[in-house]
Formats: sequence, structure tokens, C-alpha cells
Amino acid sequence: AKKFFENIALSEKEKIIAKQIMKEINSRLRFLVDVGIGYLTLERRSATLSGGESQRIQLATQIGSALMGVMYILDEPSIGLHQRDNQKLIETLKRLRDLGNTVLVVEHDEETMENADYIVDLGPGAGADGGKVVFAGTYPQILKDTKSLTGRYLSGDLKIPVPKKRREIGSRFIEIKKAEENNLKKIDVQIPVGVLVCVTGVSGSGKSTLIDQTLNRALARRYYGSKEKPGRHERIEGFEYFDKIIDIDQSPIGRTPRSNPATYTGVFSEIRELFAMLKESKARGYRPGRFSFNVSGGRCEACRGDGSIRIEMHFLPDVYVPCEVCKGKRYNRETLDIRYKEKNISDVLKMTVDEALSFFENIPKITNKLRLLSDVGLGYLELGQSAITLSGGEAQRIKITRELSKINTGKTLYILDEPTTGLHFADIHRLIDVLNSLVNKGSTVIVIEHNLDVIKSADHIIDLGPAGGDDGGRLVAAGSPEEVANIPGSYTGQYLKKVIYDRKKKGKRKKAKA
Repeated sequence: AKKFFENIALSEKEKIIAKQIMKEINSRLRFLVDVGIGYLTLERRSATLSGGESQRIQLATQIGSALMGVMYILDEPSIGLHQRDNQKLIETLKRLRDLGNTVLVVEHDEETMENADYIVDLGPGAGADGGKVVFAGTYPQILKDTKSLTGRYLSGDLKIPVPKKRREIGSRFIEIKKAEENNLKKIDVQIPVGVLVCVTGVSGSGKSTLIDQTLNRALARRYYGSKEKPGRHERIEGFEYFDKIIDIDQSPIGRTPRSNPATYTGVFSEIRELFAMLKESKARGYRPGRFSFNVSGGRCEACRGDGSIRIEMHFLPDVYVPCEVCKGKRYNRETLDIRYKEKNISDVLKMTVDEALSFFENIPKITNKLRLLSDVGLGYLELGQSAITLSGGEAQRIKITRELSKINTGKTLYILDEPTTGLHFADIHRLIDVLNSLVNKGSTVIVIEHNLDVIKSADHIIDLGPAGGDDGGRLVAAGSPEEVANIPGSYTGQYLKKVIYDRKKKGKRKKAKA
């Protein structure tokens, strides 16, 4: 559309009539291209846009209005954005600032931090271990601050290493033949089995179309009889290498306050079993169901085990207030009388994962599941924390732990779409370790990702592009990160080269200096 309106042929009279409207059309289209969403069609329904895309459209609207003296607050605008388009977004934010505005960005992206005038780093940890200002100052200053975990990753003092050895690509592949849904150009793609595979490419290059709409739906139809229609393709080969497919997305683990990490991972069942085995429980005839807040018997009936009462607000979001009868404890007095090591069931639900790990240290059935939550960086969550308060990244990691706790057949395919959304460097480090543990059990993991730390850690990369929209949908590169880094036509390769080779040199120089 931008090219069309820039090159439109008008007579002198038409130019005079259309001057103002053409100026408005061209400036708005230019803003949309500048924030990295030039691949979207103008008729695209807003419901189909990602959070990052919606935010960037709003951003383009604000720049067009040219307001001054405004504070703009953006929450992770780089979500879903390839490194190629990141600089465009940063320039757009700087333009907003230069108009006389204050731009406040909540962000984990390294390049955005580098371009910021001022950085406020919160921590030092998460949950109860967070909430303090660890650092406030400029980018050069945070590089020297050893107390800031963010600063240590930015300076290179801490880093996610490039794997010394990649897993070997064997002879087993799942092959997608002639994929042509949306902007895919009848491409043939080979995905190796039993390794960590990263699907990359600029925004709108066809990654989700290939993996989510085509492969995922075709396998779900084959294994589970799903009714969802896969994207257009000729055929898929290699079904025999898997017996199940698991799509781990960032949707909530539950839509009501009743769902929480303990119930979702299954650890709450083990805790209820433990409470039912206590001497006092047996004397009273209490069974595990007595300690459930989902069934009547042991729960507080005033709030039906929610711990809070929902007040419906007309024309406003509903409000939750603590239950006046149980004071938010969820259970009746008789149930709360039962104690294990001086703690009742309500006290246990208020514990963080790390506190519960220490509390139940002698009960492997419970600690095995809790340790997985701690390993993926969720040790700060409360066991009974309501699902509706969890972020997308937290929900996704809870889902990963549930998968890790299951018996692995070695024939599982995991698909994750941008799992690094909302994650700090330290959390990404942990996430990579978790993904590798899934692969080490014999599974295949496919990750759609823009984060270079995840991409450089993969065994195999499938890079789509070269650009977005109509200019995308082609297979640009396939191979190890080192191979893709040396392919000139790949935008991902260009940025990967800096991460793999430039930082290796940087590391050698540091050692030599020392």
C-alpha cells in the first residue's frame, strides 16, 4: 500500500485536491512500516494480531498524532519482533521522545536497554525476593554494577554460552511437502527428529503458518482426530516417529481463581494424600477429598472454597474481596485443625515453591514435582496462587514442568511459540536447560523464536523469509547455527554471526587481557 500511494499518478489538478489526504495516508503507512509491521494486510482483523503487533499499531497512531508532553508506557513492544526490525522500533520510540514526550518501556531486550537514556532495574530476584530497586542510572553505569543481574548479563560477566558440541542430525526427519498456506510458496521442509529445532525468520515470514497451522494441525488430526483443518500442503512424511504432539503455548492454565500451580501440576493431590494419612485425619475419618477446596465437606461453604467473594460490577470488571467467614483461608475450622509440622492445608497453599521444597524435603513424591517448578525459575510462586494472576511466560513454564513430570516415551513432539516472551536473561538460561532436558529424554522440540540466545543454542535452524508478507514464505536457510550464520541472504544469519563469532572473539580477548 505504501508503494502504491507513493507512486500513484495524479494530474496537477488532482494533486492540489488530494495534497492533504495523500500526506496523511503516506505518513500513516510509513509509520506502520517503520514499526516493523509492513507485512500486515490493511484488511487484517484485529482479533488475529499478536500483542506486540497491536501495540505497535497503537504506537504508529500516537506518532501520527504528534502530541507533546505525554508519558507513553509500553509493556514489551519488542514481542514477536525480529532483530532486523528492532532498530526501526527503537528509532520510533526515540522520535516520540524527541517530540517532547517521556517514553517508559518495560523490556528485556538488550538492544532497547542499550539505546535507553535511563535504566531502572528491579530485583534482585522474583516474587518475594524482588520488589527492590537494584540499580537506577545509564547503560554504561549498569555495565559496571555487579549487584545487578541484568548488568552482569549485559556486560558479559554472565552469559548464555554457545554449545561446545551440537547434537548430530540423524537420518530421521518429518517432512512437510509443498506447504502453501497464506504466504508459503509451496516449500518443502525437513525437520530432524530427536534434536532441538529453531524456526526463525522476520515477523510475517510464515513461521506460525508452517508450524502451528500446517504441521501441528496435521499431526493433531492424525493422532487425536482433531477437526481443525491444517494449512494447505501436499503431504507430510514421518508420522511414525511420534506418538503424541504437545503444543505448549502461553494461554492461561485456568480461567478461574480456583486453578493454581499446585492443582495444575498435580502436586496438590500428593499433598492432600499426605494430610489424609495423618493420625488426626484417620481418627476423624477424613479422606483426601476433605482437603480439596473444589468439593463440599472440608471447604468454606460461604465462598465455596474460593477464599474470596466475587462482586459483580455493572459496566466495570468484577471485583474479588476476601471471604468474611474464612478470611481467605478457603477451608472450614475443622479442616484447618489438621496440621502437618505445625502447618494446616491453607498455610501450605500460601507457601512459595521454594519454601514448600524445604518443608516437604523428606517426601520425594512431592519434592520431585516442586523441584521442576523451581528449576524453570518459578520458585517464587505461591502453590495456591490464582491462575488469573500468572503471566503468559509463567503459565507456559508451568505447562513445561507438567510435561517433564510425565513418563517420557521418547516419541513426543513439543511445539513452543516464542517461549522467551517476558523472560529475563537468567530465565532464558534456565529455559534453554529445560528444553535440552526434554530433548535428552529422546523427544523432539520445535521452537518458533526471535531470541538469539535460544537460536544459537539450537541443534538445527529452519529460517524462513527473506522478508514478511508476500516477500516471505520461502526457505532461506537450514542447518546448524554456524551454517546459517554464513548464509548472506538470511537476516537471522547476519545477527547470529555477531552473536556466535563476534562474542567468541570478545571472550578470547577478555581471557588474553586477564
